[in-house]
Amino acid sequence: MQPETLMLYKLIILYILDRVDFPMSNAQLTNFITEREYTNYFNVQQVVNELEEDKYISKETTRSQTLYRITAEGRETLSFFYKKISKEIRDDIDIYLSQEKYALREEVSSLADFYETTPGEYVADLKILERDSFLIEMKLTVPSLSAAETICDKWKQKNADIYAYVINTLINDPNNT
Repeated sequence: MQPETLMLYKLIILYILDRVDFPMSNAQLTNFITEREYTNYFNVQQVVNELEEDKYISKETTRSQTLYRITAEGRETLSFFYKKISKEIRDDIDIYLSQEKYALREEVSSLADFYETTPGEYVADLKILERDSFLIEMKLTVPSLSAAETICDKWKQKNADIYAYVINTLINDPNNT
């Protein structure tokens, strides 16, 4: 791959991450770039790995996904070179993000992971992320791996209902003074 082409792919990823106020998954970044046929999956993965190694992006990995954010170094680099991304590509990214921002944020806002604490005992670590803070974070101790997996899987579907229930119960409980 030509160095200029490689640099363009890196700048595209930095530009995307700079335009959102939430982390994005590897799949989200890859899908955008490959669906528009800017490059292929393998080049995206190479570029993402190099950006991470160079500390231009940071990554957080959970059981089910890897999330990326732009770092201060990445923002600074982008500020020097963003004009190397054509206006058409920048416009394409901006339009895509304005249309899909809510769906993209929803997709990565609920985090669920688990780990073993002692043999036969697991903790399901459940979170709802909004921007850089957690709306809710729960740790549930469960007696089996399958229970932890089930809880994490269902958290993705039911987290908004659970959050609403907790808030409603705590605010509107007549016994709560």
